[in-house]
Amino acid sequence: MRPVAVRLLFAVAVLVVVVDLGSKAAAVAYLDPERPVRLLGGALWLVLVRNAGAAFSLAAGYTWILTLVAVVAVVVIVRMSKALGSLWWGAGLGLVLGGAFGNLVDRVFREPGPFRGHVVDFLSLFSDHGEGWAVFNIADSAIVCGAALMVVLSFLGVEHSSGRER
Repeated sequence: MRPVAVRLLFAVAVLVVVVDLGSKAAAVAYLDPERPVRLLGGALWLVLVRNAGAAFSLAAGYTWILTLVAVVAVVVIVRMSKALGSLWWGAGLGLVLGGAFGNLVDRVFREPGPFRGHVVDFLSLFSDHGEGWAVFNIADSAIVCGAALMVVLSFLGVEHSSGRER
């Protein structure tokens, strides 16, 4: 274990959770679901959606399973941190941990009830009035970026426990 890699993992995770929950609170407070906000010439739309499913609203009827998957992801990453030696893996795992935890908070505490809550999504790219493409949030972005980083690290042969190439 490399303590600096573990600290990086948890620092990145905390940053993602704070930014995610803060941005969701702002979205709920200031966005009207019926009035998307166009930014950057329509490249970005702010549109409030409450998502009962995962990405692209998949598994919408299985919110409790998605909650369980998020809990398992959090536990697995925390356990992996005990053997973490790579800063890059720390960053990737921190992004995924923060994203999973941010969406887990929604699933546990938001309507319609505990462990069945809908995730607040509010970002949409390159779509007309925020429709027609996935609507997502900061946590989703962190999960995707962290997973992509870990795929690249795996292809490069960088081990999570040492940071060295195999």
